[in-house]
Amino acid sequence: MSTIAPEFRLSRFIASLTDIIFWVLLIFSIVGLPLVFIILFYIKLPVINGQLLTPYLALTWMANPANTVPIIKSLIHTEFFRIIAFPGFGFAALLAAATIFVERKFLAKIQLRVGPLYCGKIEGILQLMGDGLKLISKEIIIPAKADKPIFWVAPLLFVGTAAAFASLIPVASGWVVSNPNVGLLAVFATIGFFPIITVLSSWSANSKWPFIGGIRALHQMISFEIPLILSLLGIVILTGTLNLTEIVESQQHYWWIVFMPIGAIVFFTTILAELERIPFDLPEAESEIVAGWLTEFSGMMYGLIQLGTYLKLYAFAGLFTVLFLGGWNGPMIWPPFPADIITNGITIGPVTAHIAGLPLFDQDMLNGTLWFVIKTVGVILVILLPRGVFPRIRIDLLLHTGWYKLIGLAFINIFIALGLLYAGVLGHGGLIQ
Repeated sequence: MSTIAPEFRLSRFIASLTDIIFWVLLIFSIVGLPLVFIILFYIKLPVINGQLLTPYLALTWMANPANTVPIIKSLIHTEFFRIIAFPGFGFAALLAAATIFVERKFLAKIQLRVGPLYCGKIEGILQLMGDGLKLISKEIIIPAKADKPIFWVAPLLFVGTAAAFASLIPVASGWVVSNPNVGLLAVFATIGFFPIITVLSSWSANSKWPFIGGIRALHQMISFEIPLILSLLGIVILTGTLNLTEIVESQQHYWWIVFMPIGAIVFFTTILAELERIPFDLPEAESEIVAGWLTEFSGMMYGLIQLGTYLKLYAFAGLFTVLFLGGWNGPMIWPPFPADIITNGITIGPVTAHIAGLPLFDQDMLNGTLWFVIKTVGVILVILLPRGVFPRIRIDLLLHTGWYKLIGLAFINIFIALGLLYAGVLGHGGLIQ
């Protein structure tokens, strides 16, 4: 049976385009402008031409580029921007979303498959957008005998905990959402919530497959959290601090992976187990227990858990970069902003715009962010690699690895750190600074 394609009419196209523009302008006027106005009341506005900018003047002065840049700069340096955009949730979610697409193409290439192809002109680049729209539009089905309040809240708790974990990772010097002096302890405390959330969500579903997956996840996470903590004690001993920013600053001349390779191996192995990735994917194990503790989640509830999982992946990869790969430290490759433009302004025809305070970000921040992203993406690719080449191990081997082998290697790493410290090689006053 053949179908006839609808006839294209320019009048209909123009009408639909006008309709879209109308609704965009209407929504921006009703929602966008009031939201911008509210935000301006909560940020510290700059002094322009000797006059303190007020929220009322800001909306009118934004039309002038010379005034817009200081306003944007003030917004960028607020806590609100750091939490929502960079280096907080927005930045982490962007890298997490990119990781989902890269993983599918990466594994397809390893296994001689095509991967996402049709959604988007270039290598299925719009597949992630298509998956997101599908999850948003799908019906959320709640099991009849589920504990509904806990079942509804569990995905939100999972995403919130993953976002809290990501907020502790410093991206560049001075650019971190939360920078407590006991940052490493805060990381351990945050990670400890994941087993609780997993067990609660699996129990609330009131189904055997999620419950089996939840019990597996509980055993797995607890058995690997101990070697995870022990593997990092060597770095704490040598640096004398729990602050993640100070740990990065201690690696200006060398990375800790050079002196703590055993700790890096143990930590990387525990990362795979904490993320429930192959070969440690027993809590999900599609060929055994459907999808494990994720079985009963559908629609955007499943989408939130996937988002939280990849936020957690980014946070662990960033933590590995911060602790073992020097964080944002690296050669200066980001070119400085031309000094003559800052001094003389930008000339466009007969008009010269003097934009004070350029650039919005300093060169060290941009260079540090670039190195952090490069290193973190590299760690993420190594984390993704085992899924394409390794099989799933038995649960008894998993527990034996966590409770015996990794804990033993972690103690060896601690003894190496103590030896380097008391031999005067590293640490305060050591031969290598």
